[in-house]
Amino acid sequence: MSAQTYDAVPHEVVRWSIDTGMSFDDFRDRYETAVPALDLDRLTQLRAQRASWDVVLAAAAENAPNGFMRFWSTDVGETMRLAGDEGPCMTYLMGNHTIAERMYRHDPAVMLYAPLRTTIHLDRQGVTRFSLDQPSTRFAGFGDPDIAAVGRELDRKVATLLKVLGVPVPPAFLAEAEAGKA
Repeated sequence: MSAQTYDAVPHEVVRWSIDTGMSFDDFRDRYETAVPALDLDRLTQLRAQRASWDVVLAAAAENAPNGFMRFWSTDVGETMRLAGDEGPCMTYLMGNHTIAERMYRHDPAVMLYAPLRTTIHLDRQGVTRFSLDQPSTRFAGFGDPDIAAVGRELDRKVATLLKVLGVPVPPAFLAEAEAGKA
């Protein structure tokens, strides 16, 4: 029997909580339109056809006009109301499997953070916020320059999505990634 090994990798992650400047319902609707649900039927069909990767890439681009699709969502606020907590909160897994593959080939453990986890929620002052961990800070922890480069690309894609949603992009969001700090 071989000896087991363990790795413990501490890494810093930057979490962003961005004021959307909109009502919860308006921002949620914009987000769900801009980040459509994964077309699981199409993906299943492509698997059954053993489609080429080029066909999968084209289908993903069609499904994700802004670079991302929703793999999962849940209404956390509705569940927490059972405990008497108020305030809406939606949680999502947002990503693109064709982008994730470019990291997966180097280390399948990246799937711990891909797709990206996001929330739309009201803060204590009633401000609608969009929150996520900055992708470059998540993926930099793998210590692989190819994975880190995709993390920085994801930062740029998130920034583009925020612009599409009508939300200002915090200047430091891209500055950190471009400076190679993440």
